[in-house]
Amino acid sequence: MITFLAAIVMLVIGYVIYGSIVERVFKPCPALKTPAMRKDADGVDYVPMNWKKVLLIQFISIAGTGPIFGAIAGAMWGPAAYFWIVFGCIFAGATHDYLSGMLSVRNNGASASEIVGKYLGSTPRNIMRVFSIVLLILVGTVFITSPAMIFNSLMIFKNLAAEGTRHFLFIAIVVIIIYYIAATISPIDKIIGRIYPAFGVLLTFMAVGILITLFTSGQMQNAPEFEFRNFHPAKMAIFPFLFITIACGAISGFHATQAPLMARCMRNEKEGRRIFYGSMVLEGVVAMVWAAAAMTFFGGTEGLSKAGPAPVVVNTVSIALMGTVLGTIAIVGVIFFPITSGDTAFRAARLTLADSFKFSQKPIKNRLLLALPLFAIGVALTWFAIANAQNFGIIWRYFAWSNQTLATIMLWAGAVYLAKTGKFYWIALIPATFMTVVVICYIIIAPEGLRLPYMVGIIAGLVTAAALFAAFIYFIAIKQRGTLAEEEAAQIRDGERE
Repeated sequence: MITFLAAIVMLVIGYVIYGSIVERVFKPCPALKTPAMRKDADGVDYVPMNWKKVLLIQFISIAGTGPIFGAIAGAMWGPAAYFWIVFGCIFAGATHDYLSGMLSVRNNGASASEIVGKYLGSTPRNIMRVFSIVLLILVGTVFITSPAMIFNSLMIFKNLAAEGTRHFLFIAIVVIIIYYIAATISPIDKIIGRIYPAFGVLLTFMAVGILITLFTSGQMQNAPEFEFRNFHPAKMAIFPFLFITIACGAISGFHATQAPLMARCMRNEKEGRRIFYGSMVLEGVVAMVWAAAAMTFFGGTEGLSKAGPAPVVVNTVSIALMGTVLGTIAIVGVIFFPITSGDTAFRAARLTLADSFKFSQKPIKNRLLLALPLFAIGVALTWFAIANAQNFGIIWRYFAWSNQTLATIMLWAGAVYLAKTGKFYWIALIPATFMTVVVICYIIIAPEGLRLPYMVGIIAGLVTAAALFAAFIYFIAIKQRGTLAEEEAAQIRDGERE
């Protein structure tokens, strides 16, 4: 219990202290007009909104069920999950989200691929365009499939459908897709801006409810304290598997695709820390609560390994701790939370294509022209995913790795920006280097990767990270330090005059 409480306190302190350090390094300019406040804002994707509403939309868009399901899966390694959530969130994830969002603000709401292209070059830009769209379609597919499967399971659990029945699954998929299309092409303040803040409140309520009942029921007395050992029942290595398994709640590249959506709605650059850094810390708290619940409720990691998949764990824990009424509300939330990430994933994919082709999204026919092919691919992958459980697992694992790889690339882009503008680049360089080791090592040793020996993956990850680190120091930090400082200063001066 002491480890858990200390971790929560550290997340709060991290926001207050390290969040302010990151903000001071970036140097937001309150006088500079944000994309939403400029005269050419289109009223579709560029819509000014109150920062509290933007915060809640960003929070629910990046979260979905990620900090719940990922934390439950990561809890198999025991208190090491706390360690990764806290330090990953403060020093990597929240820094990544802040830089992603603020660089988008400084570049007129540009998508992640365009930001990478500006600071890393045209080849990385094109790679990121493809990588981002593939990731976003995978996210959309996962978040069509998972809520539909949870809904179908709930109908069977409530005896409203027979075991093995799938017609509720198909109905749910059709309804979700119809909603996604409407939300993806509508002005952001018409659907997303109106209902997502309520879902953000519901996700917070769910986490607070579970946290309070963990203490009042005495379950937290069983919470394991931090030890330097692997609690995983199958003794699966902590590195790199834990660092891929828990993405949302620690660091997630998906957030880099969502930040530009809210960068186009901010009214002032000073709101950036609350919106981008703050939403990531909130997600870290949610992940901590569910990791603790998973570790304690089932009597340890051995019991957790026999409890069933994450949706079953959520159902069991919610009903047992919060009662039938509040527990059912929490479960209904688990059905809706991924939908709030799925539709913004397709929206971000549409905007990534629009940015790539410089294709105006003000006319609705232009939005449909880009959105419908994306949904066609998403529907095809959805049918593949529901064909059997193994297919869904394949899509999920590739999503997990590509998610962390995108985060790594975005951190390198952030480090280059900071160095070229003469700022303290170490806040992005250190996590970028660490995550490079993680993603390279994982894809080399993982079952869906090259399946090579563990030490080969470790050595390959370390060598790749060291090479990129050395190249950055010599070619960027030394040779190009401060080369964009005057350009950024001129941008701020010109923006202040608008």
